[in-house]
Amino acid sequence: MEIPQRDLWNGAAGNAWVALQPALDAMFRPFETLLTEHMPDGSDLNVLDVGCGAGATTIAATRRIGSGGRSVGVDISAALIAAATARATRLESPAEFICADAETHAFDTGTFNRIISRFGVMFFADPVGAFSNLRRAAANDAELRFVAWRDPEENPFMTTAERAVAPLLPDLPPRRRDGPGQFAYADPDRIAGILKAAAWRNVDINPVDVACSFAEADLSRYVAHLGPVGAALRDADEATRAQVTATVRAAFDRYVHGPDVRFTAACWLVRTTPQPK
Repeated sequence: MEIPQRDLWNGAAGNAWVALQPALDAMFRPFETLLTEHMPDGSDLNVLDVGCGAGATTIAATRRIGSGGRSVGVDISAALIAAATARATRLESPAEFICADAETHAFDTGTFNRIISRFGVMFFADPVGAFSNLRRAAANDAELRFVAWRDPEENPFMTTAERAVAPLLPDLPPRRRDGPGQFAYADPDRIAGILKAAAWRNVDINPVDVACSFAEADLSRYVAHLGPVGAALRDADEATRAQVTATVRAAFDRYVHGPDVRFTAACWLVRTTPQPK
């Protein structure tokens, strides 16, 4: 039976993302620019970051906007929100964080001029309902901008682990393309249909290929804790865990360049504006 997203992200998945925060921050740092470069420096924008995780993108948005603006991150994971709040405190950032489900949370109506998301919108159980809720939170002059993964075949790095261990873990569940999940928005027509049904218009969907990297020292922990393989290993015995980890680590050799792991992320950059109320 599929684990509800709230339980998943308030359990092992959320804890794994907190533990691997430095590696994930390094890996996804290029997306901060994609999502915040359209914000004029010093502008008094109200920004909502959906599925903000440990807060890196929310804080990046806060650095762009002026003191009259506001940047709010929302995530369903209490552990990730705690990490984001601690980071903001450490950096003396005024970024705000809410532990809530963006799909149903009662945001103040018409509040946000910019809504952004770095891989945070693919996990909605009811996508049309979720984007309708975000429309209610958006001001009439708002823009929604998010990045989502393209097809898994275009992202071999992201599927290397499960392909490498298929003989060892034959019951590993296949990647779903109809969501919720990492590749829920692989089909751009599905994205457009969802957004239009949720009262968004002028939908612009463009492919972007982004060079990503993180430290090779973090690779073994990355492959052992994240994705379908990481989920399967949580209940595996030590012998299976050791065999799978060694097999998976070797499969990533072609992405290792000295001290770094490098790969290209094949994504959609989606931009849209709200239909007038």
